[in-house]
Amino acid sequence: MHSTVEQIRTALASAYPITLLVSPEEERQKQLLDRFAAAAKPEELPVFVWNCVDGFIDQGSENHCDPMEALAWIGRDAPKGLYLLKDIGDMLDDRRICRRLRDIAVKIRNSGRFIFLLQQNVDLPDSLKPLTYVVVSLFPDDSELAALVGPLLGGRDIDPQFVGRLVSSLRGMSLTEAEHLLRRLLEKHSDLDEEFFSEVLQEKEQITRKEGILEFVPPDPALNQLGGLDQLKDWVEERSSLFLPEARAQGLPRPRGVLMMGISGCGKSLAVKVIAHEWRLPLFRLDMNLVFAGVQGSAEWIFHRALEAVESVSPAVLWIDEIEMGIAGYHEGETGSNTRIFSTFLTWMQEHRADVFVAATANRIHLLPAEILRKGRFDQVFFVDLPNDEERKEIMSIHLQRNGMDPSTYDLILLASATRTWNGAEIEQAVVSAKITGHARGEEVSQNDLLSSFSKIIPLSRTMEEQLKAIRSWARTRALPATRVAKPEM
Repeated sequence: MHSTVEQIRTALASAYPITLLVSPEEERQKQLLDRFAAAAKPEELPVFVWNCVDGFIDQGSENHCDPMEALAWIGRDAPKGLYLLKDIGDMLDDRRICRRLRDIAVKIRNSGRFIFLLQQNVDLPDSLKPLTYVVVSLFPDDSELAALVGPLLGGRDIDPQFVGRLVSSLRGMSLTEAEHLLRRLLEKHSDLDEEFFSEVLQEKEQITRKEGILEFVPPDPALNQLGGLDQLKDWVEERSSLFLPEARAQGLPRPRGVLMMGISGCGKSLAVKVIAHEWRLPLFRLDMNLVFAGVQGSAEWIFHRALEAVESVSPAVLWIDEIEMGIAGYHEGETGSNTRIFSTFLTWMQEHRADVFVAATANRIHLLPAEILRKGRFDQVFFVDLPNDEERKEIMSIHLQRNGMDPSTYDLILLASATRTWNGAEIEQAVVSAKITGHARGEEVSQNDLLSSFSKIIPLSRTMEEQLKAIRSWARTRALPATRVAKPEM
C-alpha cells in the first residue's frame, strides 16, 4: 500500500471533490493536510476543520454547527481550501445529508475546494463512491515516525542504524502511542540498548489486545536454548539480519515464512520463539481453534482481521500453531469456511508486501495439501524428527541447567542412551519429575533419581509407533530434515 502522503497527493492531483480518510488519528490527518495546503501552488490554501460540536473551528459566529448548513456554506460562499469534516462520515445514513453532500461534491468540482471526510472504516453509500477517493491511513509510515523520533532523541549521540531500527520497531503504533511510549522509555533508559528495544516490542501487545485475535508471545529463548536441529539453526542464523534497515537499503529479499512439521514434542513451538528472539521481532500467535470457535464472528472474517492486524504491527513474526487445523477440511472443488480460509491464506502468503514472517507448525502432516508445500508459500519446509543421541545429550544438558543442576556431574551419554526414541518434551518432564522427587527428600537430584524418573514415562514413540513411521515416510521426500546428522532407525 502507498504511504498516506502519496495517497492524499493522488487524490488532490485527480481533483476528486471528496476524499475519505480512513484513520483513527484526527490530529495527524490535520497535520498532513496542513502540509499540502502550505505547499499548494500558485498560493497557499487554508484548512478548515469542522466537527458536530463546534462547527467550523475559529470561524466565529459563522461556524455552521448544523451539518446541512456547513455543507451548504462550502458549496455556496466558502473560499478555496481544504475542508476536513470530522463527523459527517458517521452521519451518511441520513439520506438528507448524503443527498446534500452529493450535490455539493458535484458543484465544487474543479473549484479549488476539496472535502475530506474522516472515518475509522470504509463505509460509503453507493451514490458517493464515484465522487470519492479513499485514503487508507491506519498507521503512520516511516517518514512520519522518523520526524517524530528525531526531536524526541534530542542531542543524544546515537548510531543512525539504531534510529532506523527504532522507526521500524514503532510501526503499527499511532503517532500519539509512539510519542507516549518514547517519552516514557527515554526517561527510563539512557541508551538505546537491547532492553530498550525489548520494551518497545512488548508495547505492541497493546495493539493486538485491542483486536482480541492475536496473542503476543514473549520470544524469550535464545538459540542456545534450542537443543539439536542444527540445520534449522543455521538457516535461522543466515537470515538474522534481513529485517534490519541496512538489509532493506541493499535490496536484500525478506524471508516470507517457514513450515515446521513433524512429531509432537520435538521443539517446533520452541523454534518459533527462537526465530523471533534471534531476529529481534515481536511474535504473535494465531490460534486456529479460536478462529473457528465463532465467538467473535465468522471464521473467514476473524482470519482476515488477524492478517490485517499483524500487517499493521510489522515487522513481526506470525505464529500459526497447528496450521493443519485451519485447512483440514479443505478439499479441491468444495466450498465452506475451511476452503475459503485456505484460499485466502495462500493468496496472502503469495502477495502480501508487509514485513510479516509466517512461522507455521503442523503435527498431522498428512492433512496438509500439496498447494501449501510448494516454493513461494514458504521459504523452507522442515521436518522435525525425534532427537538423535547427540541431540538428546544437548537437550538433557539444557533442562538440567534450567532446573538448577550441573550437567557435568551426570553421565550424559548414559542418560541419552536411556532416553532413546524420546522427544524433547518427555526429557524435560522426566528432569522436572526427578527434581520434585529430590526436593521432597530434601536432597540433590542423583543420577539414579533421573533413571528412576525415566522408567515411569512411556514415550510417544512406543504408544504411536505406527503413526510415527507413517509420518517419517510421508516427510522423507517432502521436507528438509531440521537435523543435518542422520538419525538411527527406531
